Parts: sequence; structure tokens; C-alpha cells
Amino acid sequence: MQWSFLPLMTLSLVIPPAGAWEQAPAHLQVTRESGEVLLDEPAPTGSRWCMTWNHSVAHFTVRDCYVNREGTMVLERSHQPDFAAGLGHIEGRGVQVSDGEGGYWIEEIMEPVPGNRYALRVGAPAVDHRLAWPGGEYPTVSLSVRAAGERVYVELTSP
Repeated sequence: MQWSFLPLMTLSLVIPPAGAWEQAPAHLQVTRESGEVLLDEPAPTGSRWCMTWNHSVAHFTVRDCYVNREGTMVLERSHQPDFAAGLGHIEGRGVQVSDGEGGYWIEEIMEPVPGNRYALRVGAPAVDHRLAWPGGEYPTVSLSVRAAGERVYVELTSP
């Protein structure tokens, strides 16, 4: 009887460091039609930002605020200082509350943006479309300075 010995095979298991299994965050991107990126910032779940602009007739600041709700761009609320042309609360779409200064917030809109992307025709410098990022409080990127009159895409990208 002949014995045959097979070499023992060892199996190594490499365990990645803590947090390595977490998915990379989504990104908030603004791109020109040509594909040129004007803004690309990490936007993990819970991130908030606002698109602000000066109303072309009344000249006050309007603000649409978004949140990354588990990978979906959601219009969360909107601030409108007046019921000027093109503005106003639509019954059944959020809750209108006073801002205490003569204007109002439309809270709890919670409207997902189809495809996590929308097109925007950037206004002239007087309109000053700007992105308030992060958190939505302070405008940090003026799209009107970079792309006035152009069509851009505002998108929450998947990791």
C-alpha cells in the first residue's frame, strides 16, 4: 500500500480595516452641457444644500433647499419672501409657514428629483444663481459668474 501525501493548502483571509466596507458617498455635481464639471463635492446621506437666486422682477432672494435622502435628491423646502411672479405655495405640496419677516417657507415638500438630476438655465449676474453648500446657509459657488446664460445640470451622483 502506498501512501500519497498532498501538501496542505492554507487559506488566507484578508480582513479590510474598519469602515472599508462602507460605500463611498454620493457627490453633488454641476456640469455644463459639454460635460465640464463646475462643482463636484462629496454629499453623503443627510447632506443639505440650497440653490439661491435673485428674483428677476422683485429682486429678492429665493431659495430651494435639497437633501440627500439615502441616495435620492429630495426638494425639502423653499424660501420665498413674497408671492411674486412664478412663486407661491401649491396646496398639498408642503406646509407654508411664516419666516417672521413678511415672507414664508414652504416646509416638508419632500419631493424627489426625477433621476437625481435637473437642468437649470443659469441666470445673468443680476439673477446670480448660486449654490449654498454645504448646509444651504451661505452661498459658496456663483453659477452665474461661471456659466451665465448656459444650461447646466445639477445632479446627485451615485457612488
